[in-house]
Amino acid sequence: MTTLAQGLVPWVRRTAWAIVFGGTAIAAAVGGALVATTVPLPESLQTEDNSPLNLADMWQTGFRYQVTRPVNILIMGVDLPEPGQDGADTLFSGRSDVMLLARIDSAEGTVDLLSIPRDTQVNIPGEGVTKINYANLAGGPELVATTIQSNLGPVPIDRYVRVSTGALRELVDLLGGVEVNVPQRMVYQDVTQGLNIDLEPGWQTLDGSQAEQFARFRSDGNGDIGRVQRQQILIKALRDRLTHPTVIPRLPQVARVMMRYVDTNLTLEEILALSNVAMEIEPDSLQMVMLPGRFSSPQEYIASYWILDAVATQQVMNNFFELEGVALLSNRENQVITSLPIAVQNASGEPWVAGEVADYLRSEGFRNVYVIGDWSSELQRTQVIAQRGDVNSAELMTSILNLGRVAAESTGDLQSELTVRVGRDWLMQSPDVQ
Repeated sequence: MTTLAQGLVPWVRRTAWAIVFGGTAIAAAVGGALVATTVPLPESLQTEDNSPLNLADMWQTGFRYQVTRPVNILIMGVDLPEPGQDGADTLFSGRSDVMLLARIDSAEGTVDLLSIPRDTQVNIPGEGVTKINYANLAGGPELVATTIQSNLGPVPIDRYVRVSTGALRELVDLLGGVEVNVPQRMVYQDVTQGLNIDLEPGWQTLDGSQAEQFARFRSDGNGDIGRVQRQQILIKALRDRLTHPTVIPRLPQVARVMMRYVDTNLTLEEILALSNVAMEIEPDSLQMVMLPGRFSSPQEYIASYWILDAVATQQVMNNFFELEGVALLSNRENQVITSLPIAVQNASGEPWVAGEVADYLRSEGFRNVYVIGDWSSELQRTQVIAQRGDVNSAELMTSILNLGRVAAESTGDLQSELTVRVGRDWLMQSPDVQ
C-alpha cells in the first residue's frame, strides 16, 4: 500500500463518521430538517493551532480538531413550507416534523439523543400554548431553542443543523437500502401530503421511498409517538448501514446529497471535531430516549397533544443534560426499583414466556409488573429497554434476571419505566432462576 493510500485510510474512516452524524440527522428528520440555535459555539470546539485547513495534512496527521466538553446540538426535521409563505429561507421555514436534542460527550464516549414529539404541548414565547412543531414556522431556530429552554429547562444549545424534505429518500437509495423489521402491515394514504404508505410486515431492505413510509406511518394507535419509536429504529439501522465497508466508495456522493439538503451553522472544523469524537464512540454508547408524557383526551383539547409528565421530564433532562442548579421535582434515588412500572414483552417465540418472566419478577418483589403484546420478531438475547433513560435501573434488572442487555431507547411500552423484551436466552436460563 502506498504512503498516500495509507494516509487516506483514517481520513476515509473519519469522513464516514462525519456522514454518520449527518445521516443520523437525516434519518431522524424523515425528509425534514435539523435545527438549533445561533448561539456562538463555545471555545470547547477548537483546533490545536490556528493553521488553515489543509486536506493533504489531514490525510497524513489525522483530524486535529478536538471537543473538550459535552456539546448539545438541536436536531429538527422540517416539512415543506406552506404555499405562499414569505421569506427567503422558505426551504427550511416550515413546521418541524421531528425534533431531537443530541448531546455528544467526548470524555464519556457517549452520544445521547432526546426525541421531542412534534405534538408536544408547550408555551412558545410570544405565541402562546400550542404544539412545539409550530416554533420553527413562527420564529426559526432561535425561537425553537428558546421554546425548549423555557419549557424543558435551561439546557445550553450550541449549534443547529437543518435538513430539507427529500434527503432521507435519496440518502437511503444511495446507500443501497436499509434493513429494517417492519412490525406490522402498514397501509395509509393522505392525498393532501402526497403520502401513500404500503408496507408488508417482516425483515426487509427498504428503499428510500419505503424508508420514508416506515418513518412517517402514524396509524398504529399511537400517532406521533409510535412514529418517534420507529424513527429511533431507523436511526440505528441507518447508522449501521453508513458504517458498513461497502458504503465507503459512495461517501463522496452521499456528502453531496447532504450539502444539497442541509443548512447548518456548524463550520467544517467543528464537524471534523465531532467526527473525531465519533471515532472513539462504540455503537452501544448511542442512547435514545423520548420525553415522557401522555396523550391528551378529546375532553381536554380540540387538538391532539402529547402532554409532558413534568416530574419524569425533569428527571430525563437532568440525567441527559446535567442541568446544574436545577432542583429535581422528586428525588429519584428514594424511588425503589421494585415500585417502577415494568412491562414484560415476549420475543422468544414461546407464548408462555412473558407470563413466566412476569411471575418471576413478582416473586422477586416487583409490585408493578404487567404483560404487553408480543414483539414483532424473535430475539436471541433479552433486552431491557430503559424507556425513560434510566440506565442504572435497567442494568440492575439484567442482574436480577441474570441475562440480557440494556438498550437506552424509547421503543418499549409508553407507560413503562423499563420494558423487559424476553428473548430465547430465557429458555436456556437455569431452573433455579426460573
